[in-house]
Parts: sequence; C-alpha cells; structure tokens
Amino acid sequence: MGIGQVLKKVDAFPKLIDIEVNKTFSGALLTIISGVFMFVLVMSELSAYMSPNVNEELFVDTTRSHKLKINLDIYVPRISCDYLSLDAMDSTGEQHLHIEHNIFKRRMSLDGHPIEEAKKEEIQSSTTKKLNQTIEEVPKSEEVKKEKVDEPPKCGSCYGAEYNKTHCCTTCQDVIDAYRDKRWNPDTDKFEQCIGEKKTENEFAKKALDEGCNIFGYLEVNRMGGSFHIAPGRSFSINHIHVHDVQPFSSTTFNTSHVIRRLTFGEEFGFGQTNPLDNMEVTAKDTAIMYNYYIKIVPTMYVPQGDVAGTIHTNQFSVTTHQKTAQSSGGESTMPGIFFSYELSPLMVKYTEKSNSFSHFLVNICGIIGGIFTVAGLVDSVLHRVEKQIRRKMELGKFT
Repeated sequence: MGIGQVLKKVDAFPKLIDIEVNKTFSGALLTIISGVFMFVLVMSELSAYMSPNVNEELFVDTTRSHKLKINLDIYVPRISCDYLSLDAMDSTGEQHLHIEHNIFKRRMSLDGHPIEEAKKEEIQSSTTKKLNQTIEEVPKSEEVKKEKVDEPPKCGSCYGAEYNKTHCCTTCQDVIDAYRDKRWNPDTDKFEQCIGEKKTENEFAKKALDEGCNIFGYLEVNRMGGSFHIAPGRSFSINHIHVHDVQPFSSTTFNTSHVIRRLTFGEEFGFGQTNPLDNMEVTAKDTAIMYNYYIKIVPTMYVPQGDVAGTIHTNQFSVTTHQKTAQSSGGESTMPGIFFSYELSPLMVKYTEKSNSFSHFLVNICGIIGGIFTVAGLVDSVLHRVEKQIRRKMELGKFT
C-alpha cells in the first residue's frame, strides 16, 4: 500500500459520485436568508475590527505641571455685562480678579438676541474701558465730560497707598487696587476719582437690569481644588475676604437665572465623555438666589492608537447642585450669583486605543460563515424530511 493510499484514509472531505441533485424552493429561500445573515454579520464584524478597541485603567494620579483649563459658555439673561464679574481662586488663596483676558462678554437683549459683537477686555483696563464706552453714550450735554476723558490722564493721588512717589492712581479702580494690595478697606466716597466715575456709572446703572450677558471663553488655573463664580457687582478683596460692591443696587435686586450652555475641564476626546451641565437652564423663582455647583473632577488621559505623542490630558467630572436665598442669617451674609466649587480626585482614568487582532477577525469570519452554513444545512434537512413525509401521505391519501 503506497503513501497516497494511506493519506486517502484521512480525507475529511470524501467525494460523492453520480448522486442525483434535487433543488427545492425551500432550499433556495433558506439560502437567500442565510446569505443575508452572513452579509450583515460579516459587515458588523468588519466594522468592529476597523474600530479601535479602548482599554480602561484606573491608577493613582502622579502627573505634574498640567494647568486646569476651564471652558465655559454661560448666559445670564437678566443682568447686564457691566454689572457681572467673573472671579476665580484656588485653595492656596491665590485670587484672579476680573478674569477677562481669556473671557469674552457679549451684550444680549432681554429676548436673547445679541446687541453687539463680543468684546475681550484686558484685566488692567476693564474699568477704564467700561467708563469710556459709557461716556460715549452720554447725551451731547455731557460732551465736556467726554473731552476730559479724551485728554491725557493726569497723575492722581493714591491716598497713602502708593508704592513710591511716582505711583499714580488715575482711575477709581487704580485706587481700589492700591488699597487692595495694602490690605486696606477703600472708602470710595472719599476718592476724587471714584466720585467722578460714579456720576457716569449712574448712566449705565439705568440699563443694568434691562440687558442680559453671555460670558464665554476659557481660563487656566492652577491644577488644584478651587472655585470660580459669576456674580453681580465689582469684586475686590479685603484681608482675604472676597467682596462684591453692587452699589447703587442691593443684592436682592438681581435675578440670577442662567443657562449653562457649556462647561468642560480640559480638551474633549469623545469616547464615553459626558458633560452633565451642558445646556442646563435654571430659572430663578425669586431674586437674590445663590446657586452652588459642587464638582468632582476626575483627571483623564486618552492615548490615541499609534500616536503616544498625541496623548490628551483632560478631565471628566460629576456634579451636585444646591441653591439658597442670598441673605444675612446668623451674622453670615451670602451673595447672589452662580458659584462653582471643584476638587480633583487623586485617581486618574486612562483610556488607551489599541488595534484589534487580524487573526481574531479571521476566526470570527470563519465562525460566522461556517456556523450559519451548518445551521442552515440542519434546518434544510429537517424541512426536506418533513416535506417528503407530507408528500408520501398525500400519495397514500392519508394526509388531512
């Protein structure tokens, strides 16, 4: 017996010779259905193979030197931009007052339409710009005041808070800033600069509640727990106490309804990322409401497939909310506004994109085709046998 004869004994695919082939309607229908199932499952498997597989890891966050980027877009429909301040501070006590160098403000009408293009204001000249813009709107009877503003600023007194003999306080805000640096309490009623500005401030105080404001942009803060808020009034600090001056109004005047169109921390990467505060609309049922959002930030790292250099360091977060009426109680006074307090989790989530195994893809394709073909063969065999039994009974006249 030769080697060829021996190998023939292990043939798993024996050939049948001269067998009659009988094609049936049920078999054709089953073939079409099986083909459709094969096509759908193969395309589904191909789509899964082409999509990267994302692995999740959780470990202690040991990264350093990354700033926390806060992206925001908040609309306050009942307070004008002139009377809204955005302030931020971290747990070290470092305060960033009048953050406007990365923040834009857009004046809005009460019905939600933009009045003018968004404006970006520098932190050092925000008060001066507001004052100049207001004076431009003063009637012609006030042109003398406008001419005085257009003149080169004179060196004003800082009322004992100057750094040296050449230090000038041209505007009211300059005096307040000088007093703030000295940790003194400024009495603006005694400052010549403030008395002059208050006359013009009364002009735009009339429209403080007749407009809305859209505040949007981003700011970068130290990567640690902290807070930021949007509240009415001019902000300053006295002996580490954060104060908002809302004169000539009272705190109970302001309606702090708001819409959080967008609030994220860091870049967006898409996979499984949710922003729970996006498109959140809050309507105040009363004036002088203080809204608190307590945010838990989870540092997140996203490593794209085949591009470790393009790793994204970002954050996800969860939030709980609380609100209360801003009023004095038990000696403690609260301020109406929208307050966000955040803290960082010590754990980091890492998402890593990985390509799927080609061999695994082939195994799945073979399994799909072979499995459907086998099951279809069994079903066809059963149907053919039933059909033969029915036909035989019909020939014998026993089928009812």
